[in-house]
Amino acid sequence: MEAIKLIGILIMIVGFILKKDTIATVVAAGIITGLVSGMSFLEVLEILGSSFISQRTATLFVLTLPVVGICEQYGLKEKAVDLIGKAKNATAGKVITLYQILRALGAAFSLRLTGHPQFVRPLIQPMAQGAAQVRYGEVDEADEEEIKAYCAASDNYGNFYAQNCFMGNAGTMLIVSTLVEQGYDVDALQIALCSIPAALVSVLAGAVFNWRLDRHLDKKYQGIERRNRG
Repeated sequence: MEAIKLIGILIMIVGFILKKDTIATVVAAGIITGLVSGMSFLEVLEILGSSFISQRTATLFVLTLPVVGICEQYGLKEKAVDLIGKAKNATAGKVITLYQILRALGAAFSLRLTGHPQFVRPLIQPMAQGAAQVRYGEVDEADEEEIKAYCAASDNYGNFYAQNCFMGNAGTMLIVSTLVEQGYDVDALQIALCSIPAALVSVLAGAVFNWRLDRHLDKKYQGIERRNRG
């Protein structure tokens, strides 16, 4: 019967496969896991509330969701597409690369103002797809999904590889404490400086991948591109 307590993992897997709302899926998995573990509903809510209070970042994340939803309802995506449509020589790959650079810089200075729900979904993804539509007219569903994946990957690359460039980052401090325990005399500044090359390489690798995405789209829609330019 102990295995039933892992039902939350199954719920998240099924929810993600069915492409259900991420936040709703995770919260539902947490509540159900607590209930099957013998906790009352009020106890589960108390734990969730305590977590939101103690974790300011999580609370800020939740508060941004309704703001993004309201902005989308009043045409945020459409405005993003219109904006990118006015940019000359804009491509999906260039838009994604620019975002990854900004994401890496933000992570390096511990500025948590970007992310999948706040920027990728409502802004970067529509702008990248809009750039492709302006350039080629229309792209098929497979390429739209590929552009979505590249947008999401750019956020992950930019955040993951650059966050340790900030000395106060939790990951940086964890590395320092682990190495000190093993007898190595290091400090946060050393780890942050050593993380800069990895961040730069990740941005360069992302730029190459995004350039290859543009090459793929150019090759596939070459005739359409020439007609649009003509």
